Amino acid sequence: MKTKTLKDFDVKGKRVIVRVDFNVPHKGEVITDDNRIMAALPTINDLTGRGAKVILLSHLGKIKTEEDKAKNDMSIVARRLAEVQPAPVVFVNATRGEELENAVRDMAEGTIVLMQNTRYEPGETKNDPELGAYWASLGDLFVEDAFGSVHRAHASTVGIPTHLPHCAGFLVQKELEVLGGALNEPKRPFVAILGGAKVSDKIGVIENLLKIADKVLIGGGMAYTFQAAEGKKIGNSLLEADKEDLAREFMEKGAGKLYLPTDTVIANDFDAPTDIRTVKAGEIPDGYMGLDIGEETIAEFKKALEGAKTVFWNGPMGVFEKPEFAKGTIEVCKALAELDDAVTIIGGGDSASAAKNLGYAEKFSHISTGGGASLEFMEGKNLPGVAVLED
Repeated sequence: MKTKTLKDFDVKGKRVIVRVDFNVPHKGEVITDDNRIMAALPTINDLTGRGAKVILLSHLGKIKTEEDKAKNDMSIVARRLAEVQPAPVVFVNATRGEELENAVRDMAEGTIVLMQNTRYEPGETKNDPELGAYWASLGDLFVEDAFGSVHRAHASTVGIPTHLPHCAGFLVQKELEVLGGALNEPKRPFVAILGGAKVSDKIGVIENLLKIADKVLIGGGMAYTFQAAEGKKIGNSLLEADKEDLAREFMEKGAGKLYLPTDTVIANDFDAPTDIRTVKAGEIPDGYMGLDIGEETIAEFKKALEGAKTVFWNGPMGVFEKPEFAKGTIEVCKALAELDDAVTIIGGGDSASAAKNLGYAEKFSHISTGGGASLEFMEGKNLPGVAVLED
């Protein structure tokens, strides 16, 4: 897909609306992870450095009640943004009206206005045409740099660019290039590793990657639905009974390329286990649940990764938040980090957290900021916020 980029525009003196993803985790007024803010800086710094008047729009959290509004006030982001880049930042505690319009009118070149949470507006998530047109009236150019939101047809992602010249920011541009390369022209062998709790969360991704990848490795909670589909014993492990037929279908389609765990680490209780052991996959006794892949599976997955030239990883191999069940995720992460001459991509979410927490983030070619958007892209879906940018 072809989209214009920042390099295609002279932005000096222009009012540039940038949709960023500042949906950062926070406790009260303390941001616990500012990665999304840092990821937006290349685009923001380029624009302010070239004399643009930069108007930033983002959502923060889910807004259903007045309590949600108070909890997800964008002012905490404004403070952090002012600390991590040199341009002056003005926070406007409004999403429309005179205060916002005056702040935009009074902007000097190379400065930033950060607007209040876009989801304070009920019309944001409904892509209200009037709201999209109003926000567009504040600017001269629209830049999409929130890859984590491009799978949503919202007023700030789809509504605004229908009224203004538009382009992709550096972050979105990189995501499209890296993920698009893996999807359309992967260096082979191409190995996909999919984990996480549910088959239902990854149906489209599994389906699409079974067509494209040379190997698809399945771990995490969803592996037990595949084992149940084979008539094996999974004890009290996570199961989506209504997805067993689908799992059987995937196993038939993926014969020879779909890899499932051959052993599993089990425990007699999730919160306070007193008995943890490893058993063969499909031999989990009643009263026990599978919570990680075992040593044998780790070795097999590592062997399957040997010589890989492209790897896409999304989803942990077990309950990696608990040290007793983190080994599978740690070992897979380590194996990917040590691959030579390979394009290694993490599709956001828990896998990204694992890589960062384990200190391997710098070893990966690309860690997507998208999460849900990355998965939908890898499914081959049309992302509304990207489609509207296409030339």
